[in-house]
Amino acid sequence: MTEKAVPKDHPNYKRVLLKISGEALMGDEGFGLHPQTVERIALEIKSVHDLGVEVCLVIGGGNIFRGLQGSAQGMERTTADYMGMLATVMNALAMQGALESIGVFTRVISAIPMDQVCEPYIRRRAVRHLEKARVCIFAAGTGNPYFTTDTAATLRANEMSCEAIFKGTMVDGIYDKDPKTNPDAVRYDRVTYDEVLQKNLKVMDASAIALARDNNLPIVVFSLDEPGGFAGILRGEGTYTVVHNDQ
Repeated sequence: MTEKAVPKDHPNYKRVLLKISGEALMGDEGFGLHPQTVERIALEIKSVHDLGVEVCLVIGGGNIFRGLQGSAQGMERTTADYMGMLATVMNALAMQGALESIGVFTRVISAIPMDQVCEPYIRRRAVRHLEKARVCIFAAGTGNPYFTTDTAATLRANEMSCEAIFKGTMVDGIYDKDPKTNPDAVRYDRVTYDEVLQKNLKVMDASAIALARDNNLPIVVFSLDEPGGFAGILRGEGTYTVVHNDQ
């Protein structure tokens, strides 16, 4: 990756959205939440927040319930998807607790109104929270079934005028095949949205990739398991893949 070096205290972006899967919060538990893992990710977010970057966050719900899995097992798809959305709210509240315990003011904003536990999604209010240096965690997807949290993340990133989506994964970028089972897998430094779709690289679902492409919103794929990796990329350091337009 040939990125221009920048001073250590001068991040490349002013406002970003971090997308992570619900499974990222499980640690080695296999299900649910692993408190130490949630705390570790919260510290990664704080390190970026401390650089003066405005941070949004979308967390999946697969560690608790995944709508597609429920549907595949015979559950009615709409009901299964709403259950998955509620799982994302639980994860968002857990992350809010971890962030606020280390001094980062946070708002959980849900696409499904549930006023006793979080705020409803109002775009201008969410933008104002970011301007006041609060981390915004967007929960409950888009509020509609048949849409993934990948699509919700891309939608919210565009609505918040984020400069990039950061996709935290278990590997340090996008590979032409699974690097865990293929030692000869090749990592891309840069790849276009169309290549991601044509080669079925499984970065995000097709709707999310198309929405990012149509709005020229870069997607930065990196390893969430590398300590300091999130903040490092914002300073132009580290290993990652950027999904971008080809011009």
